Formats: sequence, structure tokens, C-alpha cells
Amino acid sequence: MSGPLAAIVASALAMSLIVGARYLVTSGFFAWLTGRVRPGHYAGLERQIGSELRWSLLSALIYGVPAGIVAWGWREHGWTRIYDRWDAWPLWWLPLSVLAYLFVHDTWFYWTHRWMHRPRIFRLAHAVHHASRPPTAWAAMSFHPIEALTGAVVVPVLVFLIPIHVAMLGVVLLVMTVMGITNHMGWEMFPRAFVHSRLGDWLITASHHHRHHEQYKCNYGLYFRVWDRLCRTDAGLSAP
Repeated sequence: MSGPLAAIVASALAMSLIVGARYLVTSGFFAWLTGRVRPGHYAGLERQIGSELRWSLLSALIYGVPAGIVAWGWREHGWTRIYDRWDAWPLWWLPLSVLAYLFVHDTWFYWTHRWMHRPRIFRLAHAVHHASRPPTAWAAMSFHPIEALTGAVVVPVLVFLIPIHVAMLGVVLLVMTVMGITNHMGWEMFPRAFVHSRLGDWLITASHHHRHHEQYKCNYGLYFRVWDRLCRTDAGLSAP
């Protein structure tokens, strides 16, 4: 194997390693934090956590392939709408591009998530994620390959459609990682005053997503509660 194909494969493998390492470091940190703040909170969940680790590392491989291909295309041919000059777009577009990515991702996640709760696809794929009862800091990427594929394509598609500075893309990935993990820790790390504030009332934290893992047929969103409220699937908060 040589030439462009070898470069693409190398980029995909490198990105898979990066995604896997990011998962181990960030989930490991929040698992450690859980042990410090809530000693014994994950007691007796060793087998579940082992399963979460295995599925998550497989998901990291799946996430890394399209990301690596896109990264190669950006570096070698400038195929995407990722830019690195601060004056390429107005400065006001920087935060708006982050919000645009998060809102589109949230929309995609909400509707694919509801689809995966249809009985047949749930048994085939999404049941893997819901085997985490209660969810832990290691569960954020614990997906069947079918579910991992639905998540892996979002950002690689968006970078061809919506311009974004490479630093803002880093912010998007950071928000995706942190919110994915903190929503699954099994306890609420944000202050009650924030969770119940006007801003917090539209954001998804562990108090909101934990209820989804309890009741299944509600609270499908990822970052925002907009679609849950519009579609009357918002069941409020739990008390993890």
C-alpha cells in the first residue's frame, strides 16, 4: 500500500488513536472525580464498566475513520470549509459557528435517538448503550457499531457545509466530549442554582439525561431541550 491510500489509512488510524486516548483521559478523569466526590458511587459496577470500555474503544475506532479521512482531505487538498486564518470570516461568526454545529448535531441526535428507540432497532443496537444502568463516566461512547456510525458522520459532514475556524472546531469537540461524559456520570456535577436557572432550563445535564436512562421514552436530546419541548418528550429532571 502506497501513495494517497496509505496516507488516508494512516490518518484514519491516527485519528482513531486520538479519539480513543481522548476518551480514556477524559472519562478517566471524571470517573476519578466521581470517586473523590461520591465515594463508592460505582461500587459493584466493575463488569458494566468493563463492557463500557470495550464498546467505547470500538466506537473510537469507528469515529476515527471518517474524521481521519476528512483531516487528510483538509490538509492535503483543502476540501472542507475549515479555515485557520482569523480574518477569513468576521469575528462574530466564531461563536455562532460553534452554536450552529451544536444545534445541528443536537437535531440529528434527537431524531436518530428517537429512531433507535423503535423496538427493532433498539434490540439490535441501542440496547448496548442502555445496558449501562446506572450510566457511568465510562458510558458516553458505549455504543453498538450501528449507533456509533450515526454519531461518527455528523461533524465530518458539517465541515463540508458550514465554515468554521479550526480553533472553534476544537471547542465543538471539547463540548461534545465533556457534555457526553458529564451527562452520563450518574450524578449532577453542576450547581442546583445553574441547573434550575433560565439558561440551565434549556440545557441538558445529568439531571435531565439520567431520567432518559430511567424511563427510556423521554428526554432524547444531547445538548439542548429545544426538540424535547417542541415534540413534548421532555419529562423534566431526575435526581441522580
